[in-house]
Amino acid sequence: MSNAAPNALSDPATDATALPLIGAEAEPCCPPLTERPLTAEEAVRTAAMFKALGDPVRLRLFSLVASHEGGEACVCDISDVGVSQPTVSHHLKKLKDAGLLTSERRGTWVYYRVAPTVVAAMGKMLGQHAV
Repeated sequence: MSNAAPNALSDPATDATALPLIGAEAEPCCPPLTERPLTAEEAVRTAAMFKALGDPVRLRLFSLVASHEGGEACVCDISDVGVSQPTVSHHLKKLKDAGLLTSERRGTWVYYRVAPTVVAAMGKMLGQHAV
């Protein structure tokens, strides 16, 4: 079954063309920290992202997905992080709930990718212009 998954990328509905959107189209979670103080809503949204990444297993899973060839990873390729498969699923759900990952089921496997603009948006928020 997993042999059919690479062919799914040719389908426009599953095409990974959204991943390169790092430029002006990236909508940051909030403005750069050096631009103005965060609103309460922006602080809540941003804190949820950083809280999700504050766990070493989640940070490792996020890194495995982000750095995986093709910009997405099957759960079968990223489950060896020193915890049980149910714990991996729990952490992946937390990353999805925080808006850091998206997923797509293909047959029996689930494929994860970093939400299209999240890395660029977090980078902008942290203020590349900070002194």
